[in-house]
Amino acid sequence: MTAAADRPVQLLDSPVRRAIVDMLANLADADELGLTATDLGQRLDIHPTTARFHLDQLETHGLVTSYFQRGRVGRPRKVYRSPQRPLPGRNGESALHALTRLLTESWQQTDDGDPVTPEQAGRRWALEHARAYAGEDYHRPRAQAHTAGAWLGKVGETVDLLHRWGYQADVRTEDGGRTAELTLVDCPLLPLAEDHLDVVCGVHRGLLRGALEAIGEPDTAVGLRPLVSPRVCKAIITTKAELRSPKIS
Repeated sequence: MTAAADRPVQLLDSPVRRAIVDMLANLADADELGLTATDLGQRLDIHPTTARFHLDQLETHGLVTSYFQRGRVGRPRKVYRSPQRPLPGRNGESALHALTRLLTESWQQTDDGDPVTPEQAGRRWALEHARAYAGEDYHRPRAQAHTAGAWLGKVGETVDLLHRWGYQADVRTEDGGRTAELTLVDCPLLPLAEDHLDVVCGVHRGLLRGALEAIGEPDTAVGLRPLVSPRVCKAIITTKAELRSPKIS
């Protein structure tokens, strides 16, 4: 990368990058919260691969952000937006606002009068919002995964939920698929972590436990490696279930 590309202002010397930033910042339709690389390529008459190259540069320096939009079929689409535009959430609220509400609404007293811990608050919020997102299917008992493929499917569902809540998560697996390492970039609660890392880590551990519980995986080990770099945390989830080879009919 050139020295010019290291500076966000100089990134905008490129007419294409300037056009991308302006187009995302000026979307008029309230329902159009972002555009894919293909969308931008069509509007700017450039190849999607070229658009994606410029978007990666802009996102690295915080001039655009992205989230994953889940459709009815196929893989989630990566949608780019201006940092000033909210992520889609329940009733149109931003992901940051939704997670901030966790700290004000869920941090209530338990039945015995004691305040809940950050982890309990995160778990409670995740259970509520996972069920609201998925509808009645999440109110039905879900079977625990007992093959590596089924477990990795549950990991994928967890990643979908995290994307829904404003997290960018990449996944790699180890130990024959039993353990998944989630790399979380620019989490919505990152500004709170500088002064309250223990609280934020507790909330994140609870979010993961609640999301996994909602999809039938309550017996999962959850580990965190906070701020392995300034914008990146890692979460490690390991199923405690005995995984067996699928039956061949």
